[in-house]
Amino acid sequence: MRLELTRRADYAIRTTICLAREGSGDLVPAPDIARQMEVPPRFLPQIMQDLVRARLVEAFPGRGGGYRLARAASEVSLLEVIEAVEGDVRRRTCVLRSGPCAGGATCGVHDLFAAAQDALLERLADATVKDAARES
Repeated sequence: MRLELTRRADYAIRTTICLAREGSGDLVPAPDIARQMEVPPRFLPQIMQDLVRARLVEAFPGRGGGYRLARAASEVSLLEVIEAVEGDVRRRTCVLRSGPCAGGATCGVHDLFAAAQDALLERLADATVKDAARES
């Protein structure tokens, strides 16, 4: 069993951590984000567009522009950041059948894995960008 982030989610979290470290109101230019957080510059615009669309980040284009968090880092959950770039992350396939559980019948581990998924999503919803910035 593998529990790992996609590259997009990894870059999105790194980006929001960078913005959290800069403090509220301070604009961070895209090249600075890419350099500080080792995000490939060619991927950064896509990630930032998703974060802006989700209203987690504000963009200020032009000379002297950059990005900043739209809310305090303590109010942005890691789950919000991940779902901004990945969409709904809830698993919809059976862990044994690699497809939906058939009709009303569920597999023998359905409830166990559903509970584990719920616990993980709850933890990510409780963890904030501020928490992640402190840890890294």
